[in-house]
Amino acid sequence: MLRERISRPIQQRWVDWPQISPHVKVAVIASEDQTFPTHHGFDMESINDALEEREKGRRVRGASTISQQVAKNLFLWPSQSWIRKGFEACYTVLIEALWPKRRILEVYLNIAEFGSGVFGVGAASEVYFRKPASRLSAPDAALLAAVLPNPKRLRVASPSRYVRSRQDFILGQMRGIGGVGLLDQIDPPPPKKKKKR
Repeated sequence: MLRERISRPIQQRWVDWPQISPHVKVAVIASEDQTFPTHHGFDMESINDALEEREKGRRVRGASTISQQVAKNLFLWPSQSWIRKGFEACYTVLIEALWPKRRILEVYLNIAEFGSGVFGVGAASEVYFRKPASRLSAPDAALLAAVLPNPKRLRVASPSRYVRSRQDFILGQMRGIGGVGLLDQIDPPPPKKKKKR
């Protein structure tokens, strides 16, 4: 955000966890990191797959978890280098050790770029849907998640056929991973009080 702010105005508004639609939380997990509730910062299977693709000379797809993306976006610079990856790994371990999953996802949703100069779900919901983040529907959430791989090229405001197909795919993945019920693994409901007899 600081780098972007130097060259142009940015839009960002922090939204606390309870005011973020559960659909948005599930959508980014479904599209970015389906092992998020259970991993400890790294998805070793995805990392191994990416390394195998690199060895075969194929285009390497991203293997970063939400925790790694928070470490990079919050503390580091955006370029690709082994030095930055090393720092990212260290910060990821610290984030996973010190923050609950709920906090990691809350921070991610508030610093992710959803469009050119539009950071965080609070600004994105107002700019693209003219409503607060708490009222985003499942299709709205899937559309936001669909642009995350490349928010400078993929657009929420004028989605291409590719973005719409990603949106549909993410909606299916959201159902497949359990919908909003998945969030009980990240933010368990408080225990029910026993009734006095």
